[in-house]
Order: sequence, then structure tokens, then C-alpha cells
Amino acid sequence: MTHVLAIDQGTTSSRTIVFDGRMRIAAIAQEEFAQHFPASGWVEHEPSDLWATTAATARAAIERAGLGPQDIAAIGITNQRETTLVWDRASGEPVHRAIVWQDRRTADLCRRLREEGHEPMVTERTGLLLDPYFSGTKLKWILDHVEGARERARRGELLFGTVDSYLIWRLTGGRVHATDATNAARTLLYDIRKGRWSSTICGLLDIPMQMLPEVRDCAGDFGMARADLFGREIPIRGVAGDQQAATVGQACFGPGMMKATYGTGCFALLNTGQTPVASRNRLLTTIAYQLGGRPTYALEGSIFVAGAVVQWLRDGLKIIREAKETQPLAERADPGQNVILVPAFVGLGAPYWNAECRGAIFGLTRNSGPAELARAALESVGFQTRDLLEAMRADWGTGSGGVLRVDGGMSASDWAMQFLADIIGAPVDRPEVRETTALGAAWLAGMAAGVYPAQEEFSRSWALERRFAPAMEPGEREARYAAWKRAVAATLAA
Repeated sequence: MTHVLAIDQGTTSSRTIVFDGRMRIAAIAQEEFAQHFPASGWVEHEPSDLWATTAATARAAIERAGLGPQDIAAIGITNQRETTLVWDRASGEPVHRAIVWQDRRTADLCRRLREEGHEPMVTERTGLLLDPYFSGTKLKWILDHVEGARERARRGELLFGTVDSYLIWRLTGGRVHATDATNAARTLLYDIRKGRWSSTICGLLDIPMQMLPEVRDCAGDFGMARADLFGREIPIRGVAGDQQAATVGQACFGPGMMKATYGTGCFALLNTGQTPVASRNRLLTTIAYQLGGRPTYALEGSIFVAGAVVQWLRDGLKIIREAKETQPLAERADPGQNVILVPAFVGLGAPYWNAECRGAIFGLTRNSGPAELARAALESVGFQTRDLLEAMRADWGTGSGGVLRVDGGMSASDWAMQFLADIIGAPVDRPEVRETTALGAAWLAGMAAGVYPAQEEFSRSWALERRFAPAMEPGEREARYAAWKRAVAATLAA
């Protein structure tokens, strides 16, 4: 049993990757699922879709690898974070669709809580801000709007979980209701310094604490997957939220190391070691990973729209049919035009944290067309990343001059990664294994199961595929970034 099954349950698809004993990819299976938008700024998933696509891809990946259940040493899980589910303890039936991390329906509640002066207390305990992004206010919304839900929760009949908890519960047949420290740290309910759920915040949001999962290390015992799913019971030994799993997969184990993952959104994490660093620039203080009962902390900046801007070009504007068409289209853009897209489709994340603003385009001319919009879309991701790194530098003293390790779907675009290096003025390193999120989950599980090496040896195995060095003149870099900042200021003022 030298292979590890890594479940990567994401925002638009579920995928499972089988890694062999040398942490190489043996097989991949992936399925997309529907997104639901019942109102402006609302985003939901059917829990049954999350589970069905996870189970199907897990079985398909094992089959494609030419393996049987007896070959799988352990399962690792990584997941879209903050997405909120509530289900019946006895039947497993959800009481509402999953409310996705992008959802902004609790913006008014967050504003009221800020106005009442609660944010300093919440930030001190959780490292987070009062924003609709996090699970806590989503959970309160479900309890407030589903008839009888709060009373049932108080009686112990309902369970809450982020996607990892829901999958663990389904995989184990309801035997385990648990999460890991990285997912707990994204709920707005977990005291990251004391390592426990905050009764104060649960009281503020009127959330019955008996519905919360047990919090465990990222590498540990999360129960056994049911024999009827795979042909035999398989231990679940690693769990981490997707961005923390990518941090592990990128081997960012040293303080000062940082990575950025480009999926639906973009998330940059800077390892700050054993001490949580309070941000003065509206970044998040979070747990990067927890091993042996000891948390390692990080500063995190979140961009809500990264790869999603390419989906908008495809599905909204219909100027491309496939994501891979974006780069050649951008390369044809008129260099004399400076079109700037601020993709605030669901507000702006760090360091702005404005849930109400919406997207805007600046610099359009009569000759602006699909090529200029494609270029502006790709550039918007680089500009937003620089916003994060500037804030990290201010908080930590680095983050704008060090190497940035990148992964995720958009990292495959040489054009986008070169612009990223140009606009941040620092090297951008792309690894040989780009499936770093799944790799991180696999390593956590495989290490706990005794089939993968310890942390130091795993770090040495990280391999560079390509380094993008900055080539833009400093004067042009700063002029371009200043234009972006003016566009953001105008968007926020609209």
C-alpha cells in the first residue's frame, strides 16, 4: 500500500488524484458541477453534487491508475474553504444548499456587527475580519432562515461543517464529525491562539456549539472511509483547506516563504512561523498548518476573482470558448491602449474588504475590443497580487522582494506569470508539480500513514519547472501600478 488518494473538492469541480509512492501523479479524475445564483451576490452549491462528484472521481481515479482499494494506504482531503453546510445528524440530509465562500448575502449583518464595535474582538480571537466571506455569518443566516433549524441544532439534531467535515462525515458513514485546524480557522468561530471554538463569538452569532465539529491536526486520524465505497475501509489521514494544502504542497515551511494559488480566486500566504502576526493592513492572520498539536501561522490575502475573470470572458462576454484562448488573445492587444479591469464582481477582498463595490472597466477607446479586454483580465490578477504583497511587506517586512511560488490553473499561462513577475518586481517560481493543493493533502495523509517522508525530506523534493524574472522597467512598473490604484479608488468611490 504505497499509493495515496487525494480528494480536492473545489468551487467549480471535484477532482481526485492518485499519487504513487514517490509522490508522482498516477491518475486524475475530475467532474464539474452546477453553480447556483439565486440572487445578486448569492452563490450556492447542492451538497449532493459535492458528495456525488467526490465519490465518483475517487473511484474513477483508482480505476484509471489500474489499482484496487488494497493499493491505497490513505486518503487526504483538501477543500474549498468557508463554504458552509448544515445537515441532519441522523439522516445526513442538508437543511439548505451549501452557501459558498463567494456568497455576500450577510454583508448587512457584518456591517451591523462592525458598527456595534464587535470587529476588534473577533479579529483578536480569529485573525479574521467581519466579512461575508467567512462561515460564521453564513451559518447564522441558515439558522435564522430555515424554520426550526436553531431549535433543532440546540437539541443536537443538526451538524455544521465546512466541506471537509461534510465529506468526512459522508465517507465515514456518519461516524466522524471532525475538521482540521486550518478549516476551523476560516469559520470566524475558532480562537486560533487558544486552539478552540470561541464561546464568545458563538454567543454573539447565536450558534449552538454542539453542532460544531471536533478540531484535529492536519495529519492525523479522521476515521475510516466506508468499505462499500471502495471495496475495503481506507483510513483518512490528512485534511487541510485548499490554500493551506497548497502552502504545504509548495513546501513553504520556513518563515518568510510565500505562495500564491490561482484558482477561481487567488490566495497568497506568507509563513510567519510559530507566532501569529496581527495585520495592520487588513490581511488575515490564519493557521498555515498544524502538526503535532503545534500550529504554524500565516498572513493571508484573498482575491475573490482570479480564474473566475477568465470564466467571465467565456461565459459572460462569450469572447473565448476555452480558457487557453485568453493568452493568444491578450498577446494581440494594442500596446498603445491601457484598459484596466477591476473585477469586483462580488466585491473586493484584501486589502480593501469592500463587499458592496462592483466591477468596472477604465480606459476604453473606440478601438478597444476582445484582445484588450482579455489582456486587462489577465493583468487584473497581477495587479491584485501586488496589492497583497505590498500589504504583506508592510506587516512582515518582506513580501514584495522575495520569491513567490505559484500554482493553480492560471499559473500555466506564461503570459500571465511573466506579467505577474513584472508588476511585483520579483521572481515568480512555478514548480514541476502544479497540482500542489492535492500534493499537500496527499503528503499530509501519506506522511501520517508512514508511506511518505518527513517534512525536511519532502521540502528537498520540491522542484522548479520555470522561473519568471521581472523584465519591465521600474518606471513603467510603477506607472502601471499607479494607474491600477486610481482605478480601484474610483471603483470603491462609485
